[in-house]
Amino acid sequence: MDIAQAKRKENIAEYILYLWQIEDLLRALQFSPEAIYSQFVAPRNLDEQSQNVLLMWYMDIATLLREEEKESSGHLDHTLHLVADLHNLHLQLMQLPVGAAYRAKVAHLEPYLPTLRTIFGKNISDTELCFRALYAAMLYRIKGSGEAVVADTLEYISPVIATLTSIYHQVERGEIDLFKE
Repeated sequence: MDIAQAKRKENIAEYILYLWQIEDLLRALQFSPEAIYSQFVAPRNLDEQSQNVLLMWYMDIATLLREEEKESSGHLDHTLHLVADLHNLHLQLMQLPVGAAYRAKVAHLEPYLPTLRTIFGKNISDTELCFRALYAAMLYRIKGSGEAVVADTLEYISPVIATLTSIYHQVERGEIDLFKE
């Protein structure tokens, strides 16, 4: 919970990927409060009140996954809305003068998008496609295996998402006006 809050404030992309990882970990633990407690809460050596708050946070995510009927796969609407917000920013940056440097990074990635689309889905935005590829790469790294196509595109995806995330936070803090030349 505290990790998620810090990531949300500092790096929206890491926050999204972190929550996707939590979703999968909760599924792996079959949403068992006992397993969640023993794996995520107890090792943190927190006081009892903090343990209860942390356990409830994990259980709230589990409840949302059930309510959204995503017990076996999929991502919470909350994170998908954030990805959609980032995609809307992406679309603006692709048109506005302030996005010139961003467009240059996207141009390096564009040749790889059709291949990634065959792996991760045809009917998703370019931004969600990048997030799915980043998450898959993270899972491949954890498993010690790798999908060459995904690994080969990380050097193009990472700068795009890093720049998009940076601009997102700058806009959020009022440091950038997208419509000012």
